[in-house]
Order: sequence, then C-alpha cells, then structure tokens
Amino acid sequence: MIYIGLTGWGDHDSLYGPHTTARDKLKDYASYFPTVEVDASFYAVQPLRNSQKWVQDTPDGFQFIVKAYQGMTGHERGEIPFDSKRDMFQAFKESLTPYSEAGKLAMVLFQFPPWFDCKRENVSYLRWCKEEMGDFPCALEFRNQSWFTPNLIKQTLQFMRDEKWIHSIRDEPQSGEGSVPTVLQSTHSEKVLVRFHGRNVHGWQKRKDVNWREVRYLYRYNEQELRSWIANIKELQKQSQKVYAVFNNNSGGDAADNGRQFIDMLGIHYDNLAPRQLDLF
Repeated sequence: MIYIGLTGWGDHDSLYGPHTTARDKLKDYASYFPTVEVDASFYAVQPLRNSQKWVQDTPDGFQFIVKAYQGMTGHERGEIPFDSKRDMFQAFKESLTPYSEAGKLAMVLFQFPPWFDCKRENVSYLRWCKEEMGDFPCALEFRNQSWFTPNLIKQTLQFMRDEKWIHSIRDEPQSGEGSVPTVLQSTHSEKVLVRFHGRNVHGWQKRKDVNWREVRYLYRYNEQELRSWIANIKELQKQSQKVYAVFNNNSGGDAADNGRQFIDMLGIHYDNLAPRQLDLF
C-alpha cells in the first residue's frame, strides 16, 4: 500500500473552495489524500480535544503521521515546560490516544535537528526515546549527514533495524554539510516514510537576510523529478508493506499539486477518501 499525503492541511489553498473554513479544511483535505503529517504537535503537545476532532473529521482508514514535540527532539532551547523528560514523553503519548484507538496512527515522526550528530550520547538518547515510546510506531529522520558517512551508514541502518525505528528517507537539496543524502533503505518490514522537502539548492542553507523557512521549502517538483521517484517507491514497496510519502514543499503552495500529480503518475486510486464537497458559489 502506498499512502501519498502532505505536511499539514492548512496551507494548501488549491484544495479548498472560497468558503472553506479553517475548521473544515481537514475534512476537505481527506477527500484528496489518505494520510497527513500533523505538524502542530511539534510546537505544542496537543490537547485531546484536537486529536479527537481530527480523527472524527477523517474517514476510516485515514492515517496520521504525528510529529514528535520539539522538546523530545532537542529543538527547543531553554527549559522544557514539564517537570521532567519522562513527564514530557508521557504527556505526548497521552495525546496520541485518539489516533491509536481509532487505528489511525501511522507513526510518530522524530525529526532531529542539524546539530544532532552521530556520537555515543545521541545513540544512547535514541535508545531511551524508543524505550519511552513503547509500542508506538516511531520514524526517525536525521538532519546531520554524519549518520550516513561511508564508514557509518551500515551501522546506522542496522541500529535502526535493531531498535525498530522506521526510516524517514529525505529528498532534499544536496548543498554540502547542511544536506542529508537520500538513502533508499527501509529499516522496518511494515512501514517506511519518504519526505519530499523540495530541491531549492540556493535557499536551503539558513541565511540571515531572508525568511529562510519560507525560502528553503519554496520549490515545485517537475514531472521528470517526480517520475524518477516512481522506481524508488516501487523498490521501497519490496522492503516494506506500507510506503508513506509526504510533500513538504509548502511555501509556494506547490505541495498539494505535486502530491496529486504523483498519485496520478503512480496510477493510484484510493477508495476510502472522504466525499468531495462541491462549492457551487
């Protein structure tokens, strides 16, 4: 099974009619895609009422990729707003209950920051994270290329297999030390994740004179670039039962169009999408 989706559901204007409210966007989104990445969970551990609503707004079989809270992955500078890391993890796990009970939790995505490099203390922390998460399926995405240097790549992949981490594979610009290569290896027999970040080489590295978050994800994949990924997705299907692929090139509204285009190119027809709402006026 191949699940194609986007990161978030609020920024994809091409999917929505002029009268679609913010509260109804997920319902409309679920008429186009069978999965979504929840980014709000990165900025704050979400109250149960939010995840309960999102589960209710999506059809049976819809899948959520829930991004781990920033304090769990070391993005948050300063003190975490919890008494301890264990309390933070516990609060986050409790926020997953509605997804899990509905059978709609694809995985939790641990995306670590660029300064999280390959060293013993970080390997130990990854083991601790996986132990704390228990039976929740967890994906691991690195943003520091030290994990995939020629002398460490085999050990990194084997570690992920041994610890049952789902590999989050990246498609992104290759612009030196700030880039992680595309490593087409699944580490989990059931699931693998691909995240399309765009290929804006010149805007990828952080710059002081621009809104770098907007610039780095400003990219539209062309047909040839997407077509080159068809064989990659089919190869990953041989390694895992379920392949999840989400487009994160959101800045210019390109993710939704590229996602729908990729579904067509793969010849996929989803039977479990939400009914399409027609905006007549």
